[in-house]
Amino acid sequence: MRFGVREICDVVFKPLSSVDIGNQHFDAGQPVLYLDTAKTSTLEGASTTVYAQGGKGNPRLIGWDGEKTITFTVEDALMSPISFAMLSGAGVIQGMGELDADDARKIYVHTSYDLTVEKQDGKFVAKLTDVERNGATLVVTKEAPVYPILLDSAGAQAAYLSAITEDQITVEGEAPENPVKVNTERGEIDASGRTIVFELASDEPGDPRLDEAIQVGQAVRIDCYTVHTEGATEIQIDASTFAGYYYIEASTLFRDEATGVDMAAEFVIPRGKIQSNFTFTMANSGDPSTFTFTIDAFPAYTKFNKNKKVMAILQVLDVEGDSHNYRTKDIIGHENRTSDADVDEWYTKSIFVDSGE
Repeated sequence: MRFGVREICDVVFKPLSSVDIGNQHFDAGQPVLYLDTAKTSTLEGASTTVYAQGGKGNPRLIGWDGEKTITFTVEDALMSPISFAMLSGAGVIQGMGELDADDARKIYVHTSYDLTVEKQDGKFVAKLTDVERNGATLVVTKEAPVYPILLDSAGAQAAYLSAITEDQITVEGEAPENPVKVNTERGEIDASGRTIVFELASDEPGDPRLDEAIQVGQAVRIDCYTVHTEGATEIQIDASTFAGYYYIEASTLFRDEATGVDMAAEFVIPRGKIQSNFTFTMANSGDPSTFTFTIDAFPAYTKFNKNKKVMAILQVLDVEGDSHNYRTKDIIGHENRTSDADVDEWYTKSIFVDSGE
């Protein structure tokens, strides 16, 4: 049998021991990740050879092979929080709960909004509607100050203004002298369905010269932070965690040379270590970024053979004889048939058999 290969692998990763990724627990052997959007997948074997050399011309006399390695590489077109956590060893934090709940898990995200300078009650202001911020909740604290930046006609930074204090932020519809209304003591602006008004003026002990460039109709960028719970995911990369070990199964198709039939093939790596190297390529032209999993194979037992440790195995299923479901009797030609091999029993002679005469 000879076959050709021109198909990608679908890969499943199963941890060798129980693991927690984000707020999800996975048992040993439980599928954690399916990669069915891969672009390329390669299985590469390598070894080193050393030689005994001597005699005239110092030719090679005997060779010893060793240090065999097998590397499985998968280039995926798409990335998910789970796959990136597995690739980088990062922790995944999922936002949870209501903002005003004591046990809420909050994620703070940097945001900027480009608005227009207006004049209201003799003050220069910028208004951020609920639609413009898509209902997001802003947070104003010592850790999350709000800074306005004036933009020129080309959208470039023209002037950097004084910080906007919490007393200079109001929710439209309330008395201007009232301070910003918050959900909690952590500085979250309660402005659901309403407009947030930012006063663009220096505050004591601010420098008023910073605000002399403000004019009505100018573009101003508000640099701030929003807080999220449900629907937000944070991936934390630290220096002490790395990608782990997984039982890896990769399914593909091999095409038989003789019949042209695609046969199911399965690569199994019983103990694969994902390398923690990754590269994000962000560009506005060319092909989109891909995400590469490079896996080192280590000797281990497969699930169904505890007699010998292997680095990888390849299984190929010959579908000849199984290409038709002869139990489906509504197809003409299936009646009384059990397999394709039945045809061999219909004939007793062959032109290639010596008659003995």
